[in-house]
Amino acid sequence: MATPASELASLHAELSPAELGHLQRLLGSWGVLADLSFSDLLLLVPCRPGAATVGSRRRGALHFPGEPSLRVEIGSSAHGEPLAPYGDRGQHMIVLGQMRPNNRPTLLEDDLVGTTVPESEWIVPVQTLLLGDIRRGTVNLSVTTQLVDLESIPVRFRQRVVAVLVRLSPTASLPTSLYERTYLRVFERLAAMVAESEFPFPGEDVGTEETPRVGDGFVLVDAQGRVEFASPNAINAFHRMGVFADPEGETFTGLGVEESAIEWALATGRPVVEEVERRPDVIVLVHCIPLLARGMVTGAVILLRDVTDVRRLDRLLLSKDAAIREVHHRVKNNLQTISSLLSLQARRSKPGGGREELREAERRVRSIAVVHEILSREPADQVPFDEIVEALVRMAEDSVVGLPIEITVSGDLGAVPAVVATPLSVTLAELLQNAVEHAFEPEPSSSGELEGRHVAAGGQPDGGVAGEATKGHVRIVLEVCGGDLCVEVIDDGRGLPDGFDLEQRTSLGLSIVRDLVQSQLGGSISMERIPAASGGGTRASIRVPRQTVDLQG
Repeated sequence: MATPASELASLHAELSPAELGHLQRLLGSWGVLADLSFSDLLLLVPCRPGAATVGSRRRGALHFPGEPSLRVEIGSSAHGEPLAPYGDRGQHMIVLGQMRPNNRPTLLEDDLVGTTVPESEWIVPVQTLLLGDIRRGTVNLSVTTQLVDLESIPVRFRQRVVAVLVRLSPTASLPTSLYERTYLRVFERLAAMVAESEFPFPGEDVGTEETPRVGDGFVLVDAQGRVEFASPNAINAFHRMGVFADPEGETFTGLGVEESAIEWALATGRPVVEEVERRPDVIVLVHCIPLLARGMVTGAVILLRDVTDVRRLDRLLLSKDAAIREVHHRVKNNLQTISSLLSLQARRSKPGGGREELREAERRVRSIAVVHEILSREPADQVPFDEIVEALVRMAEDSVVGLPIEITVSGDLGAVPAVVATPLSVTLAELLQNAVEHAFEPEPSSSGELEGRHVAAGGQPDGGVAGEATKGHVRIVLEVCGGDLCVEVIDDGRGLPDGFDLEQRTSLGLSIVRDLVQSQLGGSISMERIPAASGGGTRASIRVPRQTVDLQG
């Protein structure tokens, strides 16, 4: 999936898909680094030669102190290529990502992502990029002329430094508490993992909004899973789980907390995310991040977040969705029962005694039931209209008697609001049924009502024999026209009678169609005869304005 970082990298950097994937994983999991270091983080990537620069140094941008003519001679890179002195390469670096800490005010008010700066102004990061080691210096925030400490960490992937992680923190900000000193020591261990291509972990899922941050609750364990340190918020999380003993020196099992995630992370050296449900009303999300040194697991960071309220809301939503699905399912069943009763009554009625009217009513009820059947599977506000069309086509095909008729569908309306889908589906069913039942009658109907009585144009196909049955064709064209929903039902039958006026027709079919389209959908409908020169037949067109769709949605 395309992201701002991937788009910037594709335009300005030379990164393989695997290298870009590694950086994407880092951007998805480096919140823990910002919190542990109490620092703003930037991810810098060298621009490929000749790449256009984007942006500029804006308010809050960085400026490295020192003379622009500073030069440090370098022999060769790890690949044996000669390296230009710092500042002489004439290249730029681009900010691919930015992360602010949750536990300290940011030093960078502006978003610097996408900003390019000459390498001559990023001397310390360039040293890290070329030498592949962690370096420290100072940087000036140009707005306030404030000097801040800078630490640049090589982001290595398969022995190649592909980017530089820059940490910015207030100058002379020495840790004053045990938890600050602990956090910074753990950050140094994770920074070493970044420099050795051990963090982020291969195949690790990108973090989500639910992923715990350090401020939610932080626990440090050794290689045997014994607690070395627990933050005050972590202690609170233990208390909510019913654990009141001092955790230091204890394993999670000794505290009475499920520790399968910790055991797995320590055994495999891979991160694990698990939910621990201590009581029916307490759920804690556990994110275990193993700490590695030269490939060996030396401990783990455990982040805890109480997600009880979030899960309670999720369950309420699931219950609500289930209730809505059940309502639609029952409505669908009731409509199908009504449809069956109408069908039964039609079969028992004598010809001319309302049989056709009952069958038409039964079909209209079934077209409404189709919408509720789809909603019973997925109670969303939007309904995939193509599924409704498929069901309506099957209904029309089942009703065809005698002349073979081929129905085709082109285009798609996508998902439409449920309150629009119901009247639109009834209207489409009415027009479709009218076409398959009446467009191909051998003789005009005496009534001339909508139920089509499509008359005229030709009387027989080219090369055919008068009265000979041939295959009829009905096309349904679906299209989104400038945001409006456009539906056409086109047949190649006999066409409309001379002098046909949609507004003057009083048949039940026309009345239903006009009322649904004009009153409920606020749209327009037209029916026209297709000239014989163009193949003959009838075109019925419906247009539902975008405003109606937006309001109903």
